Amino acid sequence: MNIAVIIAAAGASRRYTDSGGLRSKLDEDLGGKPVLQRSVELFSKHDDVKFIVVAGPGDDADFSEFKSRHSDRLGLLGAVIVKGGKDHRWQTVKAALEAIPAHSGDDAITHVAVHDAARPAAPAELIDRVFELARHHPAVVPGLEVGDTLKRVSKSDAPARPSDPLAAILGAAATEEKTIVVESTIDRAGLFAVQTPQTFEIGVLRSAYAQADLSSTDDASLVEKLFASEGKGRRVVVAPGDARNIKITRAGDLSLARAVMGLRGPEERPVHKRF
Repeated sequence: MNIAVIIAAAGASRRYTDSGGLRSKLDEDLGGKPVLQRSVELFSKHDDVKFIVVAGPGDDADFSEFKSRHSDRLGLLGAVIVKGGKDHRWQTVKAALEAIPAHSGDDAITHVAVHDAARPAAPAELIDRVFELARHHPAVVPGLEVGDTLKRVSKSDAPARPSDPLAAILGAAATEEKTIVVESTIDRAGLFAVQTPQTFEIGVLRSAYAQADLSSTDDASLVEKLFASEGKGRRVVVAPGDARNIKITRAGDLSLARAVMGLRGPEERPVHKRF
């Protein structure tokens, strides 16, 4: 197997900053290295990985700043940086897919693995497990069986708590947090939470991205559409995922990632070792 790895890094980190993060989650410190670098390092020394492409922001100014922050470190790891999409994740992955070199013979890329840039803690054994299954199946994703009860909810018009009369007297801005209410309980039987890296035969992924409708939540969704349209009975295979393979989405996830990886935050390290 010759694997090209796409690191999808074009997101705006909006949920992260809205929840208290002070910068892009990919720039946050993990043991003296930014999150993005840690994610690239997961693959940089893997025997089967021959090419790594990092797809950054789609906006020209944001991409220029992204390159200035990360190109030196990522270049040392052998990664190429390309501009991703402005609006949708599929635009980002498609741009990265087009950057994968077309070699022939022994150097030809046979598979593509797509990994979230915000998953820096994926264990080596998980990556090996997915890659090994990909030798035998055209599409493999890691997934964990859902253990929690799932509820479908909506926001009620009623405020979550009574208004504060003192705040009104003092002229404080009103912050009406809406009440979240349960609409229904979802049967979790057969439900899996899917992770990355999602790994595909390169021809399969290229065909999936050649489809007219590219709306999707992940790459496997596009491959599922492709397989369904072919009618050949091909299916996406699920490899056992790993609870340590967390995705940093909100500010509190950073501490969890550090704990999983056994790393200390910058404030916990000697001054001369801080990032």
